[in-house]
Amino acid sequence: MAGHSQFKNIMHRKGAQDRERAKAFAKLAREITVAAKSGLPDPDMNPRLRTAIAAARAQNMPKDNIERAIKKGTPGADDTVYEEVRYEGYGPGGVAVIVEALTDNRNRTAPVVRSIFSKNGGALGETNSVSFNFERIGLIQYPFEIASVDEMFEAALDAGANDVVSDEEEGHSVICAPDDLAAVREALEAKFKDPIAARFDWKALNTVPVDEDNARKLMNMLEAFNDDDDVQRVFENSDISDEIMAKLNG
Repeated sequence: MAGHSQFKNIMHRKGAQDRERAKAFAKLAREITVAAKSGLPDPDMNPRLRTAIAAARAQNMPKDNIERAIKKGTPGADDTVYEEVRYEGYGPGGVAVIVEALTDNRNRTAPVVRSIFSKNGGALGETNSVSFNFERIGLIQYPFEIASVDEMFEAALDAGANDVVSDEEEGHSVICAPDDLAAVREALEAKFKDPIAARFDWKALNTVPVDEDNARKLMNMLEAFNDDDDVQRVFENSDISDEIMAKLNG
């Protein structure tokens, strides 16, 4: 999906790996806690929690951190209520941006998201103001080493998926209709065990060419969103050339 691997590559080259790891762990812990609150705090009985734990383990999150996050989601342990909120807007160069957050205070999160948009040449819009540029999909991800490209492709299609994108760095991404997510997930779990992600996602239907100046502003915007504890995922539809990416990475 547009923007994801570009941003990841830039962040990797910028360094600050300890800070990025701490941010990632905080977001993973929040997802684990919310997953535990949404059902039973037992991963064997809660698919969302099971996937959240698998994602945390894939990022080498310490076992103690995982257990603390699960305990926070146990009834009576923490009365914090998180809600899933979606923000939409335009980034520099007219790039469509969707921000998904898990927050316990909309009055805190919304102004921060608005500020990040405005400070980086963008503007926060209304709900559904840019989502027409994306398709809602079901996404299931596995590590690349779990299966060969052909094996994953055949298993996914047999399970009812629409497509599979395989990459050595990004792993196997199985794409299906949103309504088929649970069934496809169950079929793949029976063959490959727990995925590291199984969620609703956004796939760009079109892309927007971005020049070097706007690409730099966009990356600053994405970095700011990544630094915010409430923001879980960001989707955008930029098309940045390899030449510009090389300059940004250099």
